[in-house]
Amino acid sequence: MRSEEIEIRTGGDEAVRDITRECERFLSGSGADDGLLHVFVPHATAGLAVIETGAGSDDDLLRQLRELLPADDRWGHRHGSPGHGRDHVLPALISPSLSIPVLDGRMALGTWQSVCLVDTNGDNPTRRVRLSLLAG
Repeated sequence: MRSEEIEIRTGGDEAVRDITRECERFLSGSGADDGLLHVFVPHATAGLAVIETGAGSDDDLLRQLRELLPADDRWGHRHGSPGHGRDHVLPALISPSLSIPVLDGRMALGTWQSVCLVDTNGDNPTRRVRLSLLAG
């Protein structure tokens, strides 16, 4: 199995960051034709999604997360910035891992699908993402 950790800067605001190119770069250096790409974010306050970007879906996702998980004082987990407890609930809704089939050295994504890091935690502007390829 080949594995690599990359760093993604999300900044101090809520973000949906497209990491498809980073995943493609990792695969291009693997030499494998077929297999399974596993993507994992080792953080308690971030997740991963396969979603269309650039057409408003990424903004829609953040807007819906704000509605489902308001940044207010209702959360029992209270360290960090106000409302930070919601960030610790996020991975229960937006999984911290995903797996994507790899065929002929490329991710078998649909036409409009992108691999994205979802981060609502402005307290942590830099994230690590673990990419692992199980060759078939």
